[in-house]
Amino acid sequence: MTKLNFIFILSALLGVYSCKTTAIQTEASLKPLPSAYVVSDTSKSKPLAAWRDVFFDANLRTLIDSALKHNFDLRIALQKIEMAKAGLRLNKGIRLPEVGVGAAAGVRRFGDYTMDGVGNFDTRFSPNLNDKQRIPNPLPDYFVGFQATWEIDIWGKLKTKKRAAAERYLASQYGKDAVITSLIAEVASAYFELMALDAELQIVKDNISLQQSALDLVTAQKQAGKANELGIEMQNAQLLNARAIQTEVQQLIIETESKLNFLCGTYPKRVQRDSSVLLQFTIPALAVGVPSDLLKNRPDIRQAENELLASKADVKTARLAFYPSLTINASLGLQAFNAMLLPELPASLAYNTLGGLAAPLLNRRQLKANLMATQSEQKQAYIHYEKMIVNGFREVFVALNGIRNGQAMFDLKKEQVAILKKSVNTSTDLFMAGKANYLEVIVSQQNTLNAQIELTVFYKRQNQSLINLYRTLGGGWQ
Repeated sequence: MTKLNFIFILSALLGVYSCKTTAIQTEASLKPLPSAYVVSDTSKSKPLAAWRDVFFDANLRTLIDSALKHNFDLRIALQKIEMAKAGLRLNKGIRLPEVGVGAAAGVRRFGDYTMDGVGNFDTRFSPNLNDKQRIPNPLPDYFVGFQATWEIDIWGKLKTKKRAAAERYLASQYGKDAVITSLIAEVASAYFELMALDAELQIVKDNISLQQSALDLVTAQKQAGKANELGIEMQNAQLLNARAIQTEVQQLIIETESKLNFLCGTYPKRVQRDSSVLLQFTIPALAVGVPSDLLKNRPDIRQAENELLASKADVKTARLAFYPSLTINASLGLQAFNAMLLPELPASLAYNTLGGLAAPLLNRRQLKANLMATQSEQKQAYIHYEKMIVNGFREVFVALNGIRNGQAMFDLKKEQVAILKKSVNTSTDLFMAGKANYLEVIVSQQNTLNAQIELTVFYKRQNQSLINLYRTLGGGWQ
């Protein structure tokens, strides 16, 4: 049997032995997405508007631009991309030989009762070639040159590692895009909340003026003998409650401004805004498209998809680890037992080449454990991907219905506020005419204040519904 046949048979046996690994269980196909978000929806696939076309307020645009430059979470996401890029660069040349240059020096002493100790003669460096010179003992060894290691990717294991690194790099890119989408939505939400608080503060101030006038009226009625001290106390308590609400709203404004500044990466300061825009804002019509658009518009879904592909590559790499690996080690340089003899060419020229085919034998338990772990990670990535798709559809469905129902609630609340405002004037006129008591005046004032505050909440809810819909559709990062 020749050496070539022996190597071929050994390689075949190692390959068959290594292939005895646990087969990967394939996942079931994803549940198909519904064709529309609601039964009556006949939308078609359409491009989603840019965030500048949705949020027209100039102050809000300035805040979003600042947040996209200075937000801490976004800056961290960018650094995660750099980490993934480093991993991609590391694996980019994984299939090429590793070549290094270096110098080495060492010494070795032979035992006197060994073959080397007895001595090999005639190193041919003696001035007299007829003389015999014993190899020095201890024997120095000097080497200067190149060393290389090359694992030949005969099974595609290294190629699979490279693919996994590429998928993780793409996932990090979409992770950054998901942060951008959430950041724009969060800034817009806080901005509209701040304007709603401004409107609420103005409502409270107007009611304080109204209640102060009512208190003055009750006091005058008491002096005229038409009211008593209880009416003054009740009206004064009502006034104090409104002033407490005013202080609370002022604190909420401070907190919301600080939140906006933090999102923009700055210290607390006053946020420029025009609160009158809140009452003028109308919800623009968004191109909702079809549910399948979520797969390309939502960066979090695309991130989960790339992570799933990376996990599949990891499983394949774990399986290929059972196969034999072919490694070639080589060196080329100058070597001698005397450093002064290194420049003597070609006598000091030395090279070495060694190729080895090795298959795992005793560490198969570790490789099987690694395979089981990567399979579990792949299943987790699959479940996470499916979860992101179902959750994306749910969020759009809820946001669409939130806009529809929010508009109906807003119209009803607006009508209620108009009626209650009339009731304040009516109760005051009746009280002055002696046909109503001060409790009716206080109740009408309190109801009006509460309804007006609730109306600002509905204003904010409408804007929030638009922001939620835009975010859930995957807008903002393109």
